[in-house]
Amino acid sequence: MKRQQAEKRGREGETRAALWLKAKGWRILAKRVKTPRGEIDLIAKRGGLVAFVEVKWRRAKADLDFAIDAHRLQRVAAAVECVAHEYATEGEDITVDVILLAPGTLPRHIPNAWQP
Repeated sequence: MKRQQAEKRGREGETRAALWLKAKGWRILAKRVKTPRGEIDLIAKRGGLVAFVEVKWRRAKADLDFAIDAHRLQRVAAAVECVAHEYATEGEDITVDVILLAPGTLPRHIPNAWQP
């Protein structure tokens, strides 16, 4: 049951993150893209930039600082390698971003969170 609740909260977080990005001028290209190397929560585009976004939802704001680490970002980056050519088709730049969410706080968007 806890896993189902966590999955539901994660999906709600992804919906909130997508709305936040749209409000900031991004167009959502895809959600929950599965690859052989992992899943990408959101793929968004603004101008000549395609962002592959990892979304993390936590119950408390204080937990957001520990929600993402290099290992998790590396997994997302590996998944991006599988599909980047499908979304950045016209020479756009790509970035791996993170959006952190907690109740009662504005989303925290960390652009270009992964740099190999």
